[in-house]
Amino acid sequence: MNGPVRARLPDGRWHYQHGPIDLVIGADGHAAAVDAAIEDCWAAFGDVLPALVAELPQLRSPCTPALRLTGPVARRMARACAPFAEAFGLFITPMAAVAGAVADHLIGCFRRPGVARAYINNGGDIALALTDGQSFDVGVVAKLDAPRLDGALRIAAHDPVRGVATSGWRGRSFSFGIADAVTVLAADAAAADAAATIVANHVNVDAPGIERAPAARLRDDTDLGSRLVTVRVPPLAPALVDAALERGAAFARRCLEHGLIHAALLTLQGRSRILDMQQKVPALT
Repeated sequence: MNGPVRARLPDGRWHYQHGPIDLVIGADGHAAAVDAAIEDCWAAFGDVLPALVAELPQLRSPCTPALRLTGPVARRMARACAPFAEAFGLFITPMAAVAGAVADHLIGCFRRPGVARAYINNGGDIALALTDGQSFDVGVVAKLDAPRLDGALRIAAHDPVRGVATSGWRGRSFSFGIADAVTVLAADAAAADAAATIVANHVNVDAPGIERAPAARLRDDTDLGSRLVTVRVPPLAPALVDAALERGAAFARRCLEHGLIHAALLTLQGRSRILDMQQKVPALT
C-alpha cells in the first residue's frame, strides 16, 4: 500500500489521496486557523485507510447487532447503515457509508475557532462544517458522461444538513437499481451516503434491455457477493421511468418519516422526483 500524498490545488483547495480515498478539501476563515486545521487533518488522514483495512472482513459483512467494530470511521459506517437493516430489514454492509464516514471523521478538524466554513468532498460524498451566517452552494450532476447542472441548493448554518451524498448505477459503487443519480441531504455525510445507496437501489423496474450481472464477477473485492447489479440501462419509455422513480420516491418518503434523511433528488433519463420536509430544509431544485 502506497502512503498518503497531498497537493495544494491552484485555487487554494487541498487534494489528499491514499489508495481509494480521494479528498478535495476547501476551508475559509482566519489563515492561521485554517492552516492549523489543514495540518491536523493531514495528520489524521494517514491513519484512516490502515484502520479500515484492518477491519475489512467485518466491514464487508451484513449489518447485524452482532457486528463489532473498533475504529472510529468503521463505527461511523456501521451506525449510518444499521437503521436500514434494523428498521427495514434490508441487506446492507457498512461499506455503503465508507466515503461519507471518512469525510465526517476528518471534517471535525475544521470545527474550531477561526474556521468559518469548510467541506471535504470524498468522491462526491460531502461533509460540511458551517458557523453562524455561513453557507455553501451545492450543484448536482446526474450523468458524468454528459455533465450538466441537474439541481442546485444552498445549505446554510441554520439548516440541519451537514452531509450530501449521491449514488446511482453509473457511480463508483455498484447499484441494484437504475437511477442515474440519487442525491440525499442528511445530518452528516455517512447518513447521506448510506441513504443515497439504498434509495438508489429502490429506483428500479424490470424492462427489456436492462442488464445485470453478479457483483463478484465484476469485482473480486465486492461486499455484494453474487447479488445482481446494474451494468446497462437502455432508453426507457416515460411510463417505465416514472414507475422506477416512484418506487424510489416511496422508499425515500419512508426514510424521511424515520428521520434518516432531510431531502432527496432522484433522477433518471431526464425525469426527476424531489422530496423534502415541507421546506424545513433547503429544497433540491
